[in-house]
Amino acid sequence: MNQTAALLLQYNPWLRDPHRQAELIAARLPSPLIAREPMPELRTDRVLLVIGPRQAGKSTLLLELARRQTRPVVVVSCEEPAIRARCRSAGELLLWLAAEVIDIPALLILEEIQHVDDAGLLLKGLADSHSGHSVAATGSASYQLRARTRESLAGRADRVLLLPLSHAELAHEARSLPLAARHVACREIWMRQLRYGGYPAAWLSNNPEAELARLAEAFVLRDASDLYQVEHLDAFRTLMRLAALDTGQIVNLASWASEAGIARDTASRYLDLLEESHLVRRVRPFLGGKRAELKSATKVYYLDNGLRNALFGGFGAVADRADGGALAESWVFAEIAKCTGLLDSVRFWRTRGGAEVDFVVDRPTGERFGIEVKLGALNEPRLSRGARAFIEAYRPTRFLLVNDGLSQVVDVDGVPVHFCRPWDLPHLLGS
Repeated sequence: MNQTAALLLQYNPWLRDPHRQAELIAARLPSPLIAREPMPELRTDRVLLVIGPRQAGKSTLLLELARRQTRPVVVVSCEEPAIRARCRSAGELLLWLAAEVIDIPALLILEEIQHVDDAGLLLKGLADSHSGHSVAATGSASYQLRARTRESLAGRADRVLLLPLSHAELAHEARSLPLAARHVACREIWMRQLRYGGYPAAWLSNNPEAELARLAEAFVLRDASDLYQVEHLDAFRTLMRLAALDTGQIVNLASWASEAGIARDTASRYLDLLEESHLVRRVRPFLGGKRAELKSATKVYYLDNGLRNALFGGFGAVADRADGGALAESWVFAEIAKCTGLLDSVRFWRTRGGAEVDFVVDRPTGERFGIEVKLGALNEPRLSRGARAFIEAYRPTRFLLVNDGLSQVVDVDGVPVHFCRPWDLPHLLGS
């Protein structure tokens, strides 16, 4: 056995003791483990590609999937230079594994695939090899990974975007509680998510503030500096902070660039990097053809409130914060992303006269619905001027008004309007 094979076996001790595979893989899983929903499926003719932000739980997801396997599992760390050298092509990797490691069909997990120069060709070759192996890979959503995988993996990959934990995942155990207790537990989880978000390490930590501060700095020092080779790290930090400050507001990129001391084009490129890393997302206006609508404005939302608060706003109690409404709005946007995957179909609606709806979602089925977000509890089913104007103009399939208390459905000009609590949103988004 050569040294590289011996190194791989260090990563996969269960290959020496197959009867203990599930036990040894389980030992690498965090405790407690918060299950992700739903678990992805594996196929032998397609690659499972799990992308998402740093520390969202990509490796944990695949290890949990591996723990359930009865066939052998081989974890290949593409960050390790000696192992990465065996990944120059699918044929070379498969021949080496068969000769030195394992010669029967297995689950191959390639971690941090973006470190492989020809990642797309490697994964394409594995998908087309008819080797009997199932292949899964993790990676950041960097420009490098996108450029190296997107074209060559057309029709050969199932992509899973893994974001920080959703409310439904965090409230899984609360489902078995009596109704009143479930309501209290779900509200507590929601309020904590408004402050600390859903990154697993922060959620499970006794000091989430410190975890989130380290995570924010890791994005700057490792991703921006090493991966993206950003020239002006201080300006990049400033842009992250400005995006946090202006969450849910119309973006003035020229103003951001001026405050950061960089050109507008550079600020735009930095915002592209933040979006490509799944830290933030641009939301553009819904254009329904009305002359009075804003047509060129853009908003930016962080996909995790904890990271946003680490950059601006702090972790104070939501009731004492001036930005509580922005946190609730940002939380709803992230839940839409986690529950539906319809990020590219989410817009906001605003007229020049000031009528506004927070989110408009178009499903591939043709369904359209609007969402308005209120931080506090409503005492009666009352709609804003913007909601009524949107319903009158576009007759959506339904309209959701998220608030902290009222839960009922009313008919407004033939359109069902759901007044719902935040923790009821996943069910309504899925229906």
